[in-house]
Amino acid sequence: MSHEKQQWGSRLGVILAVAGSAVGLGNFLRFPGQAADNGGGAFMIPYFCALLFLGIPIGWAEWTMGRYGGRKGVHSAPAILGIVGRGGWARYLGLLGVLIPLGVSFYYVFIEAWCLSYAIEYAKALFGGDALGIAHSASLAAQTQASRDFFADTIGRSADGVLFANGISPIVWVFLLVFAVNLWLVYRGLSGGIETFCKWAMPAMAVCALCVLVRVLTLPDQSPEQTVANGLGYMWNPDFAKLADAKTWIAAAGQIFFSLSVGFGVIINYASYLKRKDDLVLSGLTASATNELFEVGFGGMITLTAAFVFLGLAGTTEAVAGGTFGLGFSTLPVVFAHMPAGNLFGALWFFMLFLAAITSSISMYQPTIAFIEESLGIARKQAIAFVAVLGLVGSGWCVWFSGGMTALGTIDDWVGTFFIVVLAAVQVIAFGWFFGIERGRKEAHEGAHIRIPGFMWFIIKYVAPLYLLVTIGRFCYETLPGWISGLGQNVVARNTVFLIVGVIALLATCVALGTKRWRAAGIDVDGAHPPDDERSERKPGR
Repeated sequence: MSHEKQQWGSRLGVILAVAGSAVGLGNFLRFPGQAADNGGGAFMIPYFCALLFLGIPIGWAEWTMGRYGGRKGVHSAPAILGIVGRGGWARYLGLLGVLIPLGVSFYYVFIEAWCLSYAIEYAKALFGGDALGIAHSASLAAQTQASRDFFADTIGRSADGVLFANGISPIVWVFLLVFAVNLWLVYRGLSGGIETFCKWAMPAMAVCALCVLVRVLTLPDQSPEQTVANGLGYMWNPDFAKLADAKTWIAAAGQIFFSLSVGFGVIINYASYLKRKDDLVLSGLTASATNELFEVGFGGMITLTAAFVFLGLAGTTEAVAGGTFGLGFSTLPVVFAHMPAGNLFGALWFFMLFLAAITSSISMYQPTIAFIEESLGIARKQAIAFVAVLGLVGSGWCVWFSGGMTALGTIDDWVGTFFIVVLAAVQVIAFGWFFGIERGRKEAHEGAHIRIPGFMWFIIKYVAPLYLLVTIGRFCYETLPGWISGLGQNVVARNTVFLIVGVIALLATCVALGTKRWRAAGIDVDGAHPPDDERSERKPGR
């Protein structure tokens, strides 16, 4: 292969990079709402079941496939899955492992810019004035409306192209800055850019989260009902009746997939840069545990607890109903307006969200860069330029078509939700049924200090594929027709799907070109032979 050699500098570095990819806005904003809406503390039963029986096993399969592909000299999901799945079916479906991180980056970098913009606004308010135009002396209703209006104006929610209607909106400049920082970090390479940044950003994120958590847990009672204890109770008191609702179990599995980046295309790429004797079992488990610390330990105690203390039961329930963006960018600013030293903690909170977002977004570009680099046979700098153009077009689409967040929502629905489950199914079927459990066990345990429990292999081969196929089938029967029908009623949504199809066509062309290149270079694209380092050990006299 002609691509430049990339590798991790340390095991800690790859663990923090994978954890950084997983830790994002969903940990702090999506998880609390999901838990509160699905039984509170009782939600943790299906949540940890999904973690144990789906997230961790499929994650281990991805780590194993990735490192095995790296030993064969490839680093992209299409090439690796073609080898593991032993054929073109897995190679072409593997392009989802490039499409998903690239497509999600189209809107995620824009959201990242929101976080940084809010952090800047709160930092400016430390020197005087009301942050986000939310007056401390105003009524709760007026503050809530002011927060909603600021959010809508900031992101251009009122109409398409409004961010360019009266000159270029400040959020566009912030977006361009964030986009450039992402590319610069990726340009510096796996070890010098992504790993180095995550080694700094992950501890900084933890410090910010800890500061905000301590502030929330020491808030004074606002009334006999609006207390920290009752806020924690709103989040964690179990409603076991919810366990009889299939929606609760589906929501828990969806949160685990969303949170751990399973089926996202990042882990399989990151793991391909591991050395043969690196412990991928412990690394995968540690990365998952780090993600859970941020999600359950921080996200589970900060967001809704603070909202409950200042907004009460009715206000918090409304915040949960408002979804991730409503909770994070409309409700929490009102909370900070009531909190002592609220501007300081608002700045820390949104800077923490920015760090969570950027450690995720830089991981989204790397799989695409690796794929373009090895499929087209071009240098890393050229591949980065190629991806920069794709990213600017896709993100620019979301910035321009900001009205009602339709473009953003459409990409999130198709690429960031549905395709993730499809890719997870492709990966676990290729691993369990084509690569083989015994072969997978041997590869996973190479250099491992702990062993994957035997029942996990049964889950990987039978339980996970069945669950994912049933989920996909149910979605196609119950939900997909409505999605397709909706496209005929919304021009922006329909054209956004055409954009996704265009990217798929481009990636499929690259897969075809790459397959020819790989075959010509003597690479075992269909996984017919063991890696060279394994075959050399079998030679007589070795």
